[in-house]
Amino acid sequence: MHKIGLIDYGMGNIHSVTKSLESLGEEIILIKNFNDSKLCKAIILPGVGAFDPAMNNLINTDLVTDLKNWIKSGKSFFGICLGLQLLFESSDEGKVQGLGILKGKIQKIPNMVNQRIPHMGWCQLLPTKPNALLELEELNNWVYFVHSYHAIPDDLNIIAAQVDYGSEKLTAMIENDNLLACQFHPEKSGKTGEKLLRRWLSNIQ
Repeated sequence: MHKIGLIDYGMGNIHSVTKSLESLGEEIILIKNFNDSKLCKAIILPGVGAFDPAMNNLINTDLVTDLKNWIKSGKSFFGICLGLQLLFESSDEGKVQGLGILKGKIQKIPNMVNQRIPHMGWCQLLPTKPNALLELEELNNWVYFVHSYHAIPDDLNIIAAQVDYGSEKLTAMIENDNLLACQFHPEKSGKTGEKLLRRWLSNIQ
């Protein structure tokens, strides 16, 4: 069992993430300032909502510098949905600068015939490289998405998995050293989400 810090900044799906991890035997510590993180082995940045209000909440709660320092230190970090998008430099959704931990930007999902925005529902993950969560040969990688914006990293090598959207492929998962983030919601993805969370937890040092 680990102590897992869940950043509580008013924009996350705190209840469902907490319930999901507690069902796996983990102890959750809600992080409102990083003094609360001293006993944590890993930090999760959840997120539901819009980019600018989320960044403003992080700024107003003085979490930005400590969050950046946590990731730079090499400790385990996991971002979920908006928690992935905030890691980048900017978003088409707003004007506030992102955390800038990853180079690149968040763009509106393109309008396509027979495709709806938000991109919502169950979709299969398509691994792009060996990574901590997905086995390349696995077929049952169906997870739950709900988003209208997607990540365009400058370094495409950090994309660990994609998802089909019409003729396009969208970024579904990012992995960069100790940083792991997913656009989908593992806490809403049933047995597959549970499997992925277990794998992440098993890699925590």
